[in-house]
Amino acid sequence: MDPAQLDSVFPPDVHTRLLSTARLLRPGPLTEFSSPAARSLLAETEVLVTGWGCPAVDADVLDAAPRLRAVIHAAGTVKTFLTPEVHGRGIVVSSAAAANAVPVAEFAFAAIVLGAKRAFSLAELFRTRRTHRTPADLRGHPWLGVHGLTVGIIGASHTGRLLLDMLRLLDATVRLYDPYVTPAEAERQGWTLVDLDTLVATSDVVSVHAPDTPDTHHLLDRRRLGLMRPGTLVVNTARGALIDTEALTEQLVAGRLDAVLDVTSPEPLPEGHPLWDLPNAFLTPHLAGALGNEVGRLGALAVDELARFARGEPLLHPVRHEDLARRA
Repeated sequence: MDPAQLDSVFPPDVHTRLLSTARLLRPGPLTEFSSPAARSLLAETEVLVTGWGCPAVDADVLDAAPRLRAVIHAAGTVKTFLTPEVHGRGIVVSSAAAANAVPVAEFAFAAIVLGAKRAFSLAELFRTRRTHRTPADLRGHPWLGVHGLTVGIIGASHTGRLLLDMLRLLDATVRLYDPYVTPAEAERQGWTLVDLDTLVATSDVVSVHAPDTPDTHHLLDRRRLGLMRPGTLVVNTARGALIDTEALTEQLVAGRLDAVLDVTSPEPLPEGHPLWDLPNAFLTPHLAGALGNEVGRLGALAVDELARFARGEPLLHPVRHEDLARRA
């Protein structure tokens, strides 16, 4: 992993647990797999603990690591560096995506509550005018507020599931679209499943939590954005490519929709893009995921998984080859 991330991913208490769980072959992380020194370490390695910045783990690396039995990733997606050969050789894989989902769900929950109150646009009015809001400021927002809100969640991912639980705190109707959730599971969880067109056409808030795959590219396209009712709030903390940015921009410029966007496509937007200056678009710099003191959760989960592996127990957060096509 990137050495600059080591202390935040493995803060002192987590690092101590790491040292008590496994024998580290060197004190700091590898940043490459090709040098003679790296090859010597790979020859002894049974488990790779990886993180942001890990180079590709491909057939050449696996040939140099004949004892490798597990890759435990102290971050989210493994698609950026793991090649199919890893699963093909029977090596088990774990990811800390579930830990990274916690701050994303918290951010999305806050965005829904603040966005429904139109806190971002009204705060900007307050800042520029230096005076309190007036009834006229609210006249264009008959949909303002959280009471009785209908929230549509796209994707029962790690983040989506956490957010579905958090939304039970609100006096809201919650609907879910996820083609992989069965009616039986939805009934067990108390979720209301609907098709995507119904969700976007009947929700006051649409929050996106699906992975970025060929099937989800521009999932919210011009047609589906057009199905949304005036005043719908769009929240995206997943990936920018899930929404057609230019189609969304047209809706925001027209004043039909509001948006809280932690991700965009492209990312960042060009300097002169209209979204930078629209009062009904609140942009944040891809900060919903683990940052600062939240990053230690990733290392803690990875060490927990390492301890389970050392005891011969099943991993709690496996990444299976057959699931990769529909995972982030």
